[in-house]
Amino acid sequence: MQALDAGEVRRWAAACVQSMDAHRADIDRINVFPVADGDTGSNLLNTLRAALEALLRAPVDERSDAGGAFSVLAKGAVTGARGNSGVIVSQFLRGVAETVHDQHEVTGPLLHKALVRGAELATAAVSKPVPGTMLSVLDAAAAANSPDTLPEVAAAAAIAAADALDRTPEQLDVLAEAGVVDAGGRGIVVLLDALVAVIGGRPPELAAAARVSADTAAPRRPENPLVAAREDGSDLFAYEVMYLLEQATDVAALRDALDGLGDCVSVVGDGADLWTVHVHCNDVGAAIEAGIEAGRPRQIRVARFADAVSAEAGRYAKDRAVVAPVRGDDLAELFLAEGVAVLRVADGDEPTPYELLQVITGTGAAHVTVLPGDHGLMEIADEAAIRAVAAGQDVVVVPCASPVQALAAIAVHDPRRRAGDDVVAMAEAAAATRRGAVVVAAEDAITWIGPCKADDVVGFADGEVVLIEPGPPTADTLAKVACGVVDRMLAVGGELVTALLGRDAPAGVAESLADYLRTDRPEADLMVYRGGQSDSVLNLGLE
Repeated sequence: MQALDAGEVRRWAAACVQSMDAHRADIDRINVFPVADGDTGSNLLNTLRAALEALLRAPVDERSDAGGAFSVLAKGAVTGARGNSGVIVSQFLRGVAETVHDQHEVTGPLLHKALVRGAELATAAVSKPVPGTMLSVLDAAAAANSPDTLPEVAAAAAIAAADALDRTPEQLDVLAEAGVVDAGGRGIVVLLDALVAVIGGRPPELAAAARVSADTAAPRRPENPLVAAREDGSDLFAYEVMYLLEQATDVAALRDALDGLGDCVSVVGDGADLWTVHVHCNDVGAAIEAGIEAGRPRQIRVARFADAVSAEAGRYAKDRAVVAPVRGDDLAELFLAEGVAVLRVADGDEPTPYELLQVITGTGAAHVTVLPGDHGLMEIADEAAIRAVAAGQDVVVVPCASPVQALAAIAVHDPRRRAGDDVVAMAEAAAATRRGAVVVAAEDAITWIGPCKADDVVGFADGEVVLIEPGPPTADTLAKVACGVVDRMLAVGGELVTALLGRDAPAGVAESLADYLRTDRPEADLMVYRGGQSDSVLNLGLE
């Protein structure tokens, strides 16, 4: 990928929420600065969810290009910012949005400029910046040197951020004493890793591996997360006060007043007339009164550090689930027998993202893997997954262009593995499965190997037409094309052929394929299932 369009910006926002959800507990655990209240990961997650939700709800014309999508994302983050870390991230996104606001796509050089501006605004959001925090990590990402391609700019930023994160204990004594890196800085690395993943077309779980191969990476010390009970908050300031401010008359005076009341002060805007105010203090009333004197505060939130608890515990009934939208009743029963939650797609119908979303949320699982099993269902699966992620579920779509690839993924699914490892195994199994199909042409067409007419039998291998037999279709011509497709697929090797019989597959096709393999390709085994799909006579897979 050489440029980010509006769709990729949305996928990155969803990947950020998904990845932050996966890392939230670890980030909360190492949160010792500026207050050891164990909520940095949660605040970042809630801020990113607010940004993604704003993007999903925005009118189409406001998010039709990359610049518009980033602008909506930034405004959503400013409005929904939680905690000091959330405010900083909102300003980072605002800086990115300012840089690309009038651009249809974001290229490598433009991404670098956006990172620089984002780091500048993030630093300006803090009244007293301190080295060794997420600001240091952002500065390092913005300063990274790389060639101009989008993947190289993103990878260089992620590598520089990770290296800067490792150095944070050298800059802050409190981190060194606890044996941890900066929690907010780790959150920044998660966001940049998600960007690398989206640009590389990988699930977020594979993002860290995309930075650089182990043999070329600089040595990295192992992380030593702080495992300890949460402290009750700052000894000096017991409360966190946040609110939105409109019709502000003197922002500088407000910032000065809050500096006199507490610490971790930030008063940041969205570039228009809305400001987000944050402070740690003891005198809650005075912090709110300062806002009233400066403008019109709303959405006032007050949290006592001693009361901080995780709102996520017990939300889900189980840890893991697999979901698949399926064409064909027999195939649906096959998936159900493997414990997969199924959305049945009727002949000629296209499901909506909301129908698939209902199945995803209905699993009651914290981690959901979606197997579209059809290239035409990929976009719907992506949309449903993005909305589920915005609501708090960890959802990954494994690319599957054929139901045989979904079957291969299910075959290696193991709920006893870590969720990320299981997704990787399923994605690798699907990608390693070559796909073929035998269909009857519905109309005249021109193909790469010549013209075909309606009722001709057409053979596909990995999405390309490789055989055409004149119609009308008979059991013999269908079997001939099926054997021809398998022969071409086996030319580069393979051990297992999977045949998925469609609703209109005539008797004898599977037997003809078995006879061919037994006599001409004895090294390959054959598995036959009744799929019942109407869009093909036969789906083929080769592993």
